[in-house]
Amino acid sequence: MLLKKHPISSIAALSALLFAQSALAADTLTDALTGGKASANLQYRYEDVRNASVPAAGKNTNIATANTLRLRLGYETATFNGFGAMVEAEHTTDLGNKKYYSQNPFNAAPQYATIQDPEVTEINQAYLSYSGIANTNVKWGRQRIKLDNDRFIGNVGWRQNEQTFDAFTLVNKSLPSTTITAGYITNANRIIGDGDGNADAGNAHMKSPIFNVSYKGLSFAEIVGYAYLLDYRTVGAATTNANSADTYGLRLNGSTAMGGNKLLYTAEFAEQRDGSNNPTNFKTTYTFLEGGVDVTNMAVFKLGYEVLGVDTGATTKATAAATTRSFATPLATLHAFNGWADMFAAATPGRGLKDTYVSAGTKLAGINLGAVYHDYRADKSTANINNLGKEWDLVATYAFGKNYALGMKYADYKAGDAAAGYVNTQKTWLWGEVKF
Repeated sequence: MLLKKHPISSIAALSALLFAQSALAADTLTDALTGGKASANLQYRYEDVRNASVPAAGKNTNIATANTLRLRLGYETATFNGFGAMVEAEHTTDLGNKKYYSQNPFNAAPQYATIQDPEVTEINQAYLSYSGIANTNVKWGRQRIKLDNDRFIGNVGWRQNEQTFDAFTLVNKSLPSTTITAGYITNANRIIGDGDGNADAGNAHMKSPIFNVSYKGLSFAEIVGYAYLLDYRTVGAATTNANSADTYGLRLNGSTAMGGNKLLYTAEFAEQRDGSNNPTNFKTTYTFLEGGVDVTNMAVFKLGYEVLGVDTGATTKATAAATTRSFATPLATLHAFNGWADMFAAATPGRGLKDTYVSAGTKLAGINLGAVYHDYRADKSTANINNLGKEWDLVATYAFGKNYALGMKYADYKAGDAAAGYVNTQKTWLWGEVKF
């Protein structure tokens, strides 16, 4: 078990507060502390990974199986003179066998393939809030941040140990139909968790301003403009960080009636260039187009095209040597994009990525069913790297009211050109969740 910021006493205190009522404004500080809202979430998940790579000598690095259980307990106070507080602790444990490599620094020698659900106990959220200014909410501390569809900043909520941020955020809704989010992130608490001793792989230290402005005053769409200025701080002797980058973008997302159905559409474009301590001079772009139809009471069908571009004319800052650099989104909920097999989650392919996909979703006997097919190509191909593979994704979920849910999911990735370095991979998940 890995311990993060001594949370055991916090878990015990949170458990004692599960009887609390909904968080409301309080007349006294005592009322605020005792009249808040408790939350609990318990999730079991089975994950199986099989890939066609050649196992490392004496190991089983082409397979993995995990049976993990995650408990999350939280308590949010009521507000007093506009001030409030929230604390949330979580613990993930493996229920047996431990036949997987979590990528946590504590696991020095991987015996199996990767499943990023480490055994970890941590404070997931712990922040102070202030809502005493009209139409404004301020938070300072460790918090969950989700912007738009999580493509650039998200909580990686699919993993047992989600990503949260040490940050200051301000959300203002003073202007009609407008939400302004401004923040300053000092650390991303990554899904692999902290390690023992001086291991720091579970943290991404930074000094990163973020801005996001959403306008919903149009009948046909929401328009969003954003700027994410990621400035990663290095640990130790290093003075550069390849994740430092400035990204500016515009997003349109909406729907319109079409007979008795809905026409769905999304368009997004962003430009990314090197940040202050990035070792590479580069400029590249991101494009996302999606159209679909919501057939009322029957199904949703979508066709999408996403391009994470590559700058093949990039140069190193130290020597001006020629290199390449692909568009990157290191703080995203990556599992939600480019296939559930997560073949491209660790990094955008060196030649960029074009993802053309079709999806369908429906509900049958109360069960939500979904299927997605992806075709992956390089943004700028070479003589032997163009086809980056294909993938089928299938999912079924069933909810028992608001508090209970079951699900199963399957991803089947078939590799393309051998020189690209990817291999056939299949992943299977089963899970159950209880929340209050």
